[in-house]
Amino acid sequence: MVNTFLEAVKARRTYYGIGKAVSVADERIQAVVEEALLHTPSAFNSQSARVILLLGKEHDALWALTKETLRKLVPADKFAPTEEKINSFQAGYGTVLFFEDQSVVEGLQAQFPLYKDHFPLWSNHSSGMLQFVVWTALEQEGLGASLQHYAPLIDEGVQQKWGVPKSWKLIAQMPFGQPTAEPGEKTFNPIEERFKVHRS
Repeated sequence: MVNTFLEAVKARRTYYGIGKAVSVADERIQAVVEEALLHTPSAFNSQSARVILLLGKEHDALWALTKETLRKLVPADKFAPTEEKINSFQAGYGTVLFFEDQSVVEGLQAQFPLYKDHFPLWSNHSSGMLQFVVWTALEQEGLGASLQHYAPLIDEGVQQKWGVPKSWKLIAQMPFGQPTAEPGEKTFNPIEERFKVHRS
């Protein structure tokens, strides 16, 4: 019997070569991200995750903003590789922005002081699960994606451009599009060094 979930997990890859000629409707992409957001678990059922889906020109605007932000920080004579990388993300069709609402996290810290130090960590756990679910779901739709981290460098620009509440902390960015190049080789460290079983 084939475990379709594990098959989907194995199929998920990092695609750096992506393009705009996608065959998946915007409405379908939106539905996939919505379903992932609704059904990914969170600590104490906090549902602290927040998502913004940028498509078309809005996606392009994000990576233009990122490029100009980095241009101010990276020496001009060393900027070409950075620009090339950002251009590869901008070449895609859309980006999923992942946030965690810090007002929810802080509310839980106040409500359950015994676990105060753990809630930010658990919030990140929840975000990581959501990122993986969205990534795998997009792959199932025939879209290639990668996971990027340009926060906190672009936080202020993103907040201003898309009216993001200040309590939303930007965690990651996931550019996606039609795959235009094969992903790199997937390699694995020995499973024996990473996994142990104890039975009696």
